[in-house]
Order: sequence, then C-alpha cells, then structure tokens
Amino acid sequence: MMHLMDIAAAIAAQKHSNRIVVTASVDNVSFRDAIRLGSVVTLQAQVTRAFSSSMEVHIDVWAEDIPSGTKMKTNEAFFTFVAVDQSGRPIDVPEAVPESADEIALFEGALRRRQLRLVLAGRMKPSDASELKALFEIA
Repeated sequence: MMHLMDIAAAIAAQKHSNRIVVTASVDNVSFRDAIRLGSVVTLQAQVTRAFSSSMEVHIDVWAEDIPSGTKMKTNEAFFTFVAVDQSGRPIDVPEAVPESADEIALFEGALRRRQLRLVLAGRMKPSDASELKALFEIA
C-alpha cells in the first residue's frame, strides 16, 4: 500500500509542479483498518502547500466493499516531494492555492508540519520553529 500511496502522491506533486519530483519524506502514516480482499481501493492525493522547491501532499486511501456498499477510510499520510531539474537540482514550484474549507485547513497546518519535520530531522533548531512555538505560547 505504501508503494501505491507514494505513486499517487508523486503524481499529484508532478501535476502541480509540472516537473520531475522525488520523495523527500513520508510522515504521519496511519493504518486505520485492513483492506479486505476484493475491495475496490481509491487513493486521493492533493498538494496541500508548496514551499520554494518542495510540496506537501496529503493522501487518503478508501476501501469499498461493492456487495455491501460500504466505504471506509483505511489510510492517511503526508508526503513531501521536491521538484528537480534535469540535473537533479531543486527547482522552484508554483504556489498552491487552497479553495475549500478543508483545503484551507490543510494549507494552514502545512507550515507547522514542515517545521516539525525539519526539527525532527535536525535541519532546523527548535528555537527557530516559530509556528510550532506559537502552539505552546500562553496569551
């Protein structure tokens, strides 16, 4: 399933950037329910926010049992992709413009998730993670 999720998320990032993309990170993968044999699986991926050369992609996985008509969300994850040029160097990507309330909520949370990823990877000092620090400030 992870392989299919990576492919679907990469397609969303590539369509958004119109560039070759590479997977930079995968996080917050949830496995809620098992997908039963014979179920129809649907993967929905969307770019939630674009930074300079990277994009966060949210993906939902749904399983549908055709005979019973039941459909349930089985997996969810956030992937990060980097757009690269022909030499493999990062290249700028267009801004993501959220439209629906759900898209706006994902867009607004993307910077916090990005800062958390960078802090956990040791690529950002916790003291520089302003969006994360704001979550814990007492007014």
